[in-house]
Amino acid sequence: MATVAAVLASCSSTPLPPMPPATVATAPVTSQPGQLSPQAVLKTSSAVTPRAYRQDAASHIYEQNEARIFKGKLPPLLYAIGVLDVELDGKGNVRRLDWRRAPSHAPEVVAEIERTVRAAAPYPVPARMGKVTYTDVWLWDKSGKFQLDTLTEGQL
Repeated sequence: MATVAAVLASCSSTPLPPMPPATVATAPVTSQPGQLSPQAVLKTSSAVTPRAYRQDAASHIYEQNEARIFKGKLPPLLYAIGVLDVELDGKGNVRRLDWRRAPSHAPEVVAEIERTVRAAAPYPVPARMGKVTYTDVWLWDKSGKFQLDTLTEGQL
């Protein structure tokens, strides 16, 4: 019996250590060629999957667009809903945007979401993945405010 227990114990895999929260580092940023501006805060994501990274990206977009986030539960009828894939390089820069489901009835919303995603760069560095493509659902109210499905407060 002890031999069986020893064999079974040797077959178990070692669990991964818990993921630490996103870390913050500073790096010089140039405002004009040859000039350094004050230190900019760059975040690093410890996510190991695109789904886990989505949380860091959504939080980053919310931080960059605080006044544009719809507070509370969204109304039952939304103006637009879009599903967007965002490809980021190893430095958190946007490389590509691909619509899985664009709100074709609201081209102004498509353009604004794309502008918002690009303006939020650089995103937290996907340090454990090298690069990442993540997907999120944009929930757009007629007021022009939005929530991301990842951080939504729900709907009435």
